[in-house]
Amino acid sequence: MSEKIIAVSAEREITETEFNEFLSKLPEQQQAYVATEEGRKQALTQYANYFLFEKLGYDKKYDQDEAFLATMEAVKRELLGQYALTQEIKDIQATQEECEAYYNEHKAMFVKEAKATAKHILTATEEESKKVLEEIESGVKTFEDAAKEYSTCPSKAQGGSLGTFGRGQMVKEFDEAVFTAEVGKVIGPVKTDFGYHLIRVDELTGGEQSEFAEVYPQIMQQLTTEKQNKKYMAVRQEMIEKYGLEFK
Repeated sequence: MSEKIIAVSAEREITETEFNEFLSKLPEQQQAYVATEEGRKQALTQYANYFLFEKLGYDKKYDQDEAFLATMEAVKRELLGQYALTQEIKDIQATQEECEAYYNEHKAMFVKEAKATAKHILTATEEESKKVLEEIESGVKTFEDAAKEYSTCPSKAQGGSLGTFGRGQMVKEFDEAVFTAEVGKVIGPVKTDFGYHLIRVDELTGGEQSEFAEVYPQIMQQLTTEKQNKKYMAVRQEMIEKYGLEFK
């Protein structure tokens, strides 16, 4: 089956496959627009214009201008340099064995971030905090109702909810209490610079070791980049020794 021709510009046939490849290389922010009928039509006009003005350049012999030839030479030099570097490093990739060795030597880097979902009740004094705790433990009030009535923290409006947060995001005393707490049990009073807290942790996640399979793609990318950079520096040094490099 022959390619579908969607336009002819300056005697050049533009196929649907060719045009779709052009669209795929447009910036991400333009993709939604060119997916519409109007956007696709405008993009096709733009693409067709390239060949019209290319033809104009040849008709007026602009391709022979010194300025154009100098620009082409500069572009060629840059592209050739980039292509040469790509060819030198294209086959360099970290092995699975190297990735496994890195994982085993740096396991501490691959511990999942500990997170907690918690509520608290903040009071000015320890005595007040203990009184609130008694009401909660005796069933006189739920934790959430007690927070709304007694807490001096703005979170009282949400029943004391602090949402979900990571380790180290709260002050030291609060942080240590939360991440050593038993889920569902009210603890406190916990003293901080803000006052006295009653805390209930509703969920604790993370803190466990990531399996190798989970982090393998991340390690592969990191080690491959490092090996390619090492190759780049080695080739650069080789070329300097061969052809020289001097800054004046």
